[in-house]
Amino acid sequence: MAKAKTANVNIKLVKSLNGRLSKHKATAESLGLRKIGDTTVQPDNEATRGKIASIGYLLQVTEDK
Repeated sequence: MAKAKTANVNIKLVKSLNGRLSKHKATAESLGLRKIGDTTVQPDNEATRGKIASIGYLLQVTEDK
């Protein structure tokens, strides 16, 4: 049985979390982003897309094929 290859998303924190809403800080933390320049690779699914949508103004997102 062949597994479907899932796409990933590269996420980089490009703006500071200082002075942001606590919900937005928690969302960044849940993605594994703590300070400017941190990057992470997350699966491209609805949960990840929702997190990106809520704090997209702090992030740089590229799709990894």
